[in-house]
Amino acid sequence: MFAAINTSGFGALTLGSLLLVSGAVQAQARLSTGSQKPMPEQWLDQDTGHRVMRLTPPDGQNASFYFHNRPFLAGRDGDWMVYYHTDAQGKQLRMVNLKTRQVQPLTRYFQQKVGGEIVAPKRREVFYQTGDSVYATHVDTRRTRLVFVFPADFKADITTLNADETQLGGAWSSDAEKEIFRQYPEKHDFFNRIYEAGLPRTLFTVSTQGGQLTKLFTDTAWLNHVQFSPTDPRLLMFCHEGPWHKVDRIWTIDTRTKQVKLVHKRTVEGEIAGHEFFSPDGKTIWFDNQKPRSVTFYLTGADVRTGKEKAYQMDRNEWSIHFNVSPDQKLFAGDGGDAGQVAKAPDGMWIYLFRPEGDKLKAEKLVNMKQHGYKLEPNIHFSPDGKWLIFRANFEGQEQVYAVEIAKTAS
Repeated sequence: MFAAINTSGFGALTLGSLLLVSGAVQAQARLSTGSQKPMPEQWLDQDTGHRVMRLTPPDGQNASFYFHNRPFLAGRDGDWMVYYHTDAQGKQLRMVNLKTRQVQPLTRYFQQKVGGEIVAPKRREVFYQTGDSVYATHVDTRRTRLVFVFPADFKADITTLNADETQLGGAWSSDAEKEIFRQYPEKHDFFNRIYEAGLPRTLFTVSTQGGQLTKLFTDTAWLNHVQFSPTDPRLLMFCHEGPWHKVDRIWTIDTRTKQVKLVHKRTVEGEIAGHEFFSPDGKTIWFDNQKPRSVTFYLTGADVRTGKEKAYQMDRNEWSIHFNVSPDQKLFAGDGGDAGQVAKAPDGMWIYLFRPEGDKLKAEKLVNMKQHGYKLEPNIHFSPDGKWLIFRANFEGQEQVYAVEIAKTAS
């Protein structure tokens, strides 16, 4: 149905074969990231010595997934990553082979809004939504099926898939809330308005086969950031959205018993906790934790079963908008932030790798992001083999997806 994208001029080097490039070529490729527009297909970051490569061809804008939405699929010829592509024809889901960098389209182009960053590696489907309709496309056959159509009195959005791939999840919002978003599209305008309005929101699931809608829980808190556990099919995490210093943000619900549980309670005046995500084994919920806000910075993990917490401290410049954890759970990563972010960091515009040492994180800078505009959040992911960090950036003038090698290239 779809042919592979022509990536002539895009290069045939793979993530593995890049390691075999001669030392002379490596030295020539040492550049300040973002100093050229365009950059070469791969280069050594002048400030860090780490190898950076563009994963997506510059034939339009390309966006990797939000940091906790897993985009990867196994294939016979290497791992694939699903992403969104946009050009003059519209927007479509594509996937790129992380070994060969071959690109394949998954869906047709959409002129209307399309969303949903949901990959089902067992079913080998991607789920997405346009208007009130939810679809699934098989990544091998490209067969597309209609999963569900939201009724007129319950217009909502899917955001997550449970561990056994039987239930999609999300949150419904009222027409009054949607009107606030319409009138005030910028976050600094709508954020406090929605928080203070106290409008109802409802958590729900939709079965991936049969399209059965189940309403789980309704509250006047701003229920948001909905994500299923990667291992427990019944455990759904959500947040009370709003100014982080005013809310106990992180919660879970058992989709069978409907039991709701607070994950982390603030204990310091002005404390904030947020941008929560599950560990790969589903045993820990990690989150950005500041005690108090913009003073002392931690990456804190709460044991899902016992609630026991482990906190790793970092410096102000090392604070990141989003964090992530490696597949073997031995390393962390962060996407940094500019001086306008909550940390007010004077030198925070880096892609970071973190190694736990006692109660602190030891940071290593991987990519200098000073030419990147942080209104586009990089949203880092570890590659499935744990050897690369994948992120999105605009330092070439348009949004593309990049990978930086964790191992430092010998110079």
